[in-house]
Amino acid sequence: MLTAARSAASRQLVFLGGLVIALGPLLRGRPLFRAKDFARVLADCSIHALGITSLVNVLVGAILAFVGAVQLVKFGAGIFVADLVAIASSREMAAVITAVVLSGRTGAAFAAELATMQANEEIDALEVLGLPAIDYLVLPRVIALVLMTPLLYVYACVTSLLGGFAVGAGMLRLTPSAYFDRTFEALDFTFFALGFGKSLAFGALIALAACYCGLNASRNAAGVGDATTRAVVSGIVGVIALDAVFAVAANAMGI
Repeated sequence: MLTAARSAASRQLVFLGGLVIALGPLLRGRPLFRAKDFARVLADCSIHALGITSLVNVLVGAILAFVGAVQLVKFGAGIFVADLVAIASSREMAAVITAVVLSGRTGAAFAAELATMQANEEIDALEVLGLPAIDYLVLPRVIALVLMTPLLYVYACVTSLLGGFAVGAGMLRLTPSAYFDRTFEALDFTFFALGFGKSLAFGALIALAACYCGLNASRNAAGVGDATTRAVVSGIVGVIALDAVFAVAANAMGI
């Protein structure tokens, strides 16, 4: 068991080191991956993920508003449902829920694609042609998720607020002006800065976990399924653990 742990740690260090080295040609303006491939990955991380991101975050905002309304109306403070949804979404829920969705959708797709290429020996063929897998396959996926996850976080905040407003208007008869006035009064730039920083870290974590699991998959059909499962589990658990770290850090800094 100890030997296996050391071997896994060694592979992870080699993977991270190769990714850092791959940044060199990119920073010099000579990336090894094709712009067409990067555009496809970018679209998969953004436009193609808008539907599920919208649905999940609208429902999360509505659930937050419903749970808050049930309690707050007992004290005649139903208007503060807007504060609850705005703060919870911008600080925590929009970033975490979006990351979980991307881990189950985009991260799984990345892992399955790379694992299939590994099983078909396509990655070996790229290496023979002088195209390292990390430069050609991993780097564009990491960059795409790091760029797109924060933008999806901002979009998720908006959809969560709309979900909360739907419940506030339906249950509490709140007017749009009253609800959004309370929302903008409750929001603070530090909340968005915290959520934006979280989404950057979450995007990098999901991409790294997915690509690592895909590249280290067994060369058979079962290996593809196993790599996909490990990528999703690693991504979701990593996001929750990293969010806990952010929460402790934010508390220490008084945010």
